[in-house]
Amino acid sequence: MDDNKLVESFSEFAKSKNIDRPTVIRILEDVFRAVILNKFGHSDNVDIIINLDKGDLQIWRFREIVDDHAPEVNAPTKVSLTEARKIEADFEVGEELSEEIKVPDFGRRAILSAKQIFMQKVRELEKAALYNKYEQLVGGLIVAEVGQILSREIIVLDDENNELFLPKSEQIFKDHFKKGERIGAVIHKVEFNNAIPRVILSRTSPLFLERLLENEIPEIQDGLIAIRKIVREPGARAKVAVESFDDRIDPVGTCIGIKGSRIHGITKELQYENIDIINYTDNLELYIARALSPACINRVEQRTERVCVYLDADQVALAIGKGGQNIKLAGRLIGKEIDVYRDIPNHLEGNDIPLSEFSGTIEPWILEELYKIGLETARSVLALSKEMLDQRVDLEQETIDEIYAILNHALNG
Repeated sequence: MDDNKLVESFSEFAKSKNIDRPTVIRILEDVFRAVILNKFGHSDNVDIIINLDKGDLQIWRFREIVDDHAPEVNAPTKVSLTEARKIEADFEVGEELSEEIKVPDFGRRAILSAKQIFMQKVRELEKAALYNKYEQLVGGLIVAEVGQILSREIIVLDDENNELFLPKSEQIFKDHFKKGERIGAVIHKVEFNNAIPRVILSRTSPLFLERLLENEIPEIQDGLIAIRKIVREPGARAKVAVESFDDRIDPVGTCIGIKGSRIHGITKELQYENIDIINYTDNLELYIARALSPACINRVEQRTERVCVYLDADQVALAIGKGGQNIKLAGRLIGKEIDVYRDIPNHLEGNDIPLSEFSGTIEPWILEELYKIGLETARSVLALSKEMLDQRVDLEQETIDEIYAILNHALNG
């Protein structure tokens, strides 16, 4: 293959990979210097001139002419007088010999090696470009096409046909996609796996919901409403605390829209995840009350890492929610664990019995489990719902039922 055709083939390959001209020239220079170094043992005395427009390649090697018996006569940067005069008869010691080297002079094996080096460098550039591009976009929203559905992940293709990955763990449990379908996700992270960059997407991250809200609600984009915090049980329920910087704007109503017009498209994208929009406040008690909606609370007792919330009996189940979902999300939203208690009427507060009095009917290790979570009297246990007690202690449901039966009988006969 002659010089022109080789350069043209390299240039076309690089163009197909969207590599810019200066980078192609730099890679070609590096490739030919590597080949020259391998052949001659030195490449600093070589000039490489590349013209991509014409497909031209010129390689000039420069050596100093020395006496045939000089100690350095065999050095890569030197040439003997006798060898130099074979090229031009009137050369003298101390002059410089310049030779043009043609690609065929390297031999077929060296040319194949050059091709391999070039393609490897281009692929490395592609990997670096992909990593750098998406590293800067982490946390951003992307819509891409489903390319392949595997058991552990979905491979999606961006607009440049790069492969991005949506692992099973980052999918909403209700997600079911088809090949060719376009799906939304947030760019979760970029990592290297065996020197290959992997762009990981997520549909379960709170950031995904945040980006969807920003896209749908102009007031958030304009900075009139701020999202203070988002917590999610992906595909099931989410709580979003928002705050308005304009007294004329109701942040909750604005985010929901007339008859839910704004929030509807977002819930559909999230497989009909229920989204509670909550007005943020610095008043912790009020914030807790809003976070536990739709339950109505009577009072709050604040402790260092936990808060105790007291409600009427008919409100406890609402506060806890299905599978404890509402109270878990509320706790994550406010940043403290929430304990829910039935509010005991004042006229019943004095009618109580210490748990130590039940050591004959309730096994000591069970009483110890109750003591560990701060329960010391019969009414303090009964003020807690069975569902809440089940979440806080490692006891069988049958044992919990038995405890409640014993304590109720003791207090109420």
